[in-house]
Amino acid sequence: MRAFPRSPLALRLGLALALTALAPSVMAAPHKQIQADAEQYQGEALKLLERLVNIDSGSGYAPGLNQVGGIAIEELKKLGATIELVPNTPDKSNHVLATLKGTGTKKILLMAHMDTVFKEGSAAERPFHIKDGRAYGPGVMDDKGGIVAGIYALKVLHNLNYRDYAQITVLLDASEETGSDIATDLIKKTAKAHDITLNLEPGRPADGLVVWRKGSATAVVDVKGKASHAGVAPELGRNAAMELSHQVLQLGKLGDEAKKTTINFTVLKAGDRTNVIPDQASAKADVRAAVPEEFDRIEQDLAKVSANKLIPDTEVKTSLQRGLPPMPQTAESDALVTIAQGIYGELGRTLTIEGSGGAADSSLSASVGTPTLDGFGIVGGNIHTPEEYAEVGSVAPRIYLLARMIMEVGNK
Repeated sequence: MRAFPRSPLALRLGLALALTALAPSVMAAPHKQIQADAEQYQGEALKLLERLVNIDSGSGYAPGLNQVGGIAIEELKKLGATIELVPNTPDKSNHVLATLKGTGTKKILLMAHMDTVFKEGSAAERPFHIKDGRAYGPGVMDDKGGIVAGIYALKVLHNLNYRDYAQITVLLDASEETGSDIATDLIKKTAKAHDITLNLEPGRPADGLVVWRKGSATAVVDVKGKASHAGVAPELGRNAAMELSHQVLQLGKLGDEAKKTTINFTVLKAGDRTNVIPDQASAKADVRAAVPEEFDRIEQDLAKVSANKLIPDTEVKTSLQRGLPPMPQTAESDALVTIAQGIYGELGRTLTIEGSGGAADSSLSASVGTPTLDGFGIVGGNIHTPEEYAEVGSVAPRIYLLARMIMEVGNK
């Protein structure tokens, strides 16, 4: 289990027990007004989702990101939020921090992201549409559905004049898909100042939340060989492409299924002319691990195993570029799960719980010791593909879930 810098073990376990003690209070009939408002808002929420989806906001595309941010800011200001923009240099987009002050005791961080994995023009090619109970379009569930769920949960609470929390902060990241040093520092700093983080990444296809996530890293392999004419004197060269192929095959076996560690080579580059033995080659691999120690092991094994070369007199260098840390399952997150499952039970629904091989901003929140639970966005599937979808029928239940979750943890 990851060490938590914020508080000693006894304090953390005390928090977990306190959160768990809340669970019986939520195993009851639905909160009628929240349920009615959530259902009434579904059509309006879908219209907002349509506006957001029909804006290209791929990572680094500042015009679209700032347009999405502007729409969200407009909605959050209506609820009384104060707004701070944090520049995400050098692409000139902005992260958004929206703050609501209450009268309770707990500070709650809601996180979502505005960027998608889709290039400019995708919104025009595949605009928002609904078919057979599913909404489609670029970023419809990852993570524009999360932004919408957050805004409308806060609208529901605003209608109740509910202010029994110390503070609610909504953090909208402009660079979650690619990551950035600015976003990393902002999330860690903000999360550390809050008691609980609820991340608005998509709800899982089985109508679930995410209680743990793998961390991410990139393995890099660089090979230096010697150029020569491929037809006249290939024996005088040292083929960097062939050596890279050998390295990819052997280094690709460094994963550990039992520990949920994977390494998959995804980018390979070598040569630019068919008649020249390439003297340079490189490869990158996606590395995922559930525990940080596995990244240490992979880094060491890359260097050790790569010493076994196929082509004499080539040079092979390896490195591991670490990305987001793992998000571990903890006593605190389990306690939050118990509350969330009780809330969904009010609607007669079952909330499933799972882990994910994908990294997310929640990993950064958890890394500073803030109890974190993920997957509070609209339910969907086929993430990062042209067939990405969001379940229309999940909109109202997810608004209800998030609004009630805020109520249950806001004043305890």
